[in-house]
Amino acid sequence: MKNTKSEYKTKTRMMIIEFLKENSDKCFTANDIYLNLTQNGQSINRSTVYRNIEKLCNEGKLVKYKEADSVATVYQYSEGHDHCDRHMHAQCSECGKIFHLESEFVEEFENKIQSCYGIDVDCSKTIIVGKCDDCK
Repeated sequence: MKNTKSEYKTKTRMMIIEFLKENSDKCFTANDIYLNLTQNGQSINRSTVYRNIEKLCNEGKLVKYKEADSVATVYQYSEGHDHCDRHMHAQCSECGKIFHLESEFVEEFENKIQSCYGIDVDCSKTIIVGKCDDCK
């Protein structure tokens, strides 16, 4: 079945979206997503999960990050957060929760980095790591 944007709504795709929506404040590797779905009794192919994740990234429904202290790529559901590639994020080092930093200080920070170091900050790949209030 197809919708008006030529986006296929397969069972696997819907399971991935539902899992990530339910955990939208956290990020997961593709393998985490696959393992969670299969451990909950779903019969799915690992490569299908990877293909769907890439499509969801291209559609702007997922944000793709490189973890700061790992080589792993992680994904977070972002459809409710417009322009995740245009603002910075913070991640709790304890619980993994992601915070969308959309205030004026982010723009000031980017301008300061540019003026002091000549670096244009790529918000789509920027995560500030620290401990959230709940984990302190």
